[in-house]
Amino acid sequence: MRISRRVWLTVAGGLAASMIAAACLAAPAVGGVQPPPGASIAELRAGTSATSATLASGASAVSATALAGGTSTPSAAALAAAPATASAVLAADSATASAPNLPALSGPIVALGDSYTAGALLPTDLRARPLGCLRSIRAYPVRVAAALGASLTDVACSSAGVADMTSAQRTDLGTNPPQLDALAPDDSVVMLTLSGDDIGFENVLNECMELSFTDPWGSPCRAHYTSGGTDRLAALVKSEGPRMTAVLSAIAARAPQARIVVVGYPDMFPLSGGCWPAVPITDGDIGYLRGIELQLNAMLAADAKAAGATFVNTYTPTIGHDFCQPETIRDVEGLLPGSLALPFHPNARGQAAIAAAVLAALRTP
Repeated sequence: MRISRRVWLTVAGGLAASMIAAACLAAPAVGGVQPPPGASIAELRAGTSATSATLASGASAVSATALAGGTSTPSAAALAAAPATASAVLAADSATASAPNLPALSGPIVALGDSYTAGALLPTDLRARPLGCLRSIRAYPVRVAAALGASLTDVACSSAGVADMTSAQRTDLGTNPPQLDALAPDDSVVMLTLSGDDIGFENVLNECMELSFTDPWGSPCRAHYTSGGTDRLAALVKSEGPRMTAVLSAIAARAPQARIVVVGYPDMFPLSGGCWPAVPITDGDIGYLRGIELQLNAMLAADAKAAGATFVNTYTPTIGHDFCQPETIRDVEGLLPGSLALPFHPNARGQAAIAAAVLAALRTP
């Protein structure tokens, strides 16, 4: 039954995709700092594609209260102050232009984490092993390392969770060793995006899409996950906190000289309404899921701060570039990707925006 529903979701989305895209194209996008059209790694290094102070400080249209509670959204005034740019895909080149304010690294960069770190299917780097991790040369770690002129050890893997930091992860095309085994005492920077798979966010999205057909004008997914008086998704986020704390502690022990950079998740959901049936999640459930994502990012930010690590806010600079936007604007793909990317994952433009945010953070001591 689940398979037949997923087929129906895809068919329904396909029938509506062009209509939704046309409607979205008629309206201007809003959002944070984005890489400019045609930007290169050289421009990322020079900091021309992002406002360093804004991104590094985490200055955001989302307040601390909103992040903690997962209930508020950025104000219209704040959004208006952060204009969007046209669509862009940054070339993963190796330009050597000088870059003021970027740190000189004495050791390698290490990338850990899930498919958001790996850059699944952007396209897949056929030289990377195992192939089942779906690492890409367009992922943000590759862009950051190129901008810094540093060597990169990339062990991120699609579907990875906290357990895969210390245990081998089996994929359809090979086994990825425990990710923390890649760390060494001379590492300069360790970057990771992690926790989405531990709360099963992809399965949650599938469940919410299926439930939308039972109550298209309500919030059936919220009702499902809060039945019995407890928000099970919020509870999963809360329980993930101590596990992430343990991961950060283990990274610090194995790479004591490294700057640990916890990279948050970009904006997936529109600030109001949705785009049913292209992405068949009801308007009410879009707001609920956005709140869960904000809570997830708030947990990661709090754990990073407690561990003395750097948290990179990628949510704010991608506001207005969610999966309901047309292909020329969105940073995260929807149910039917318009470019090489997994559903509900960053496309090449999104990975470039994440890289810009990470570089901005690294410019700040």
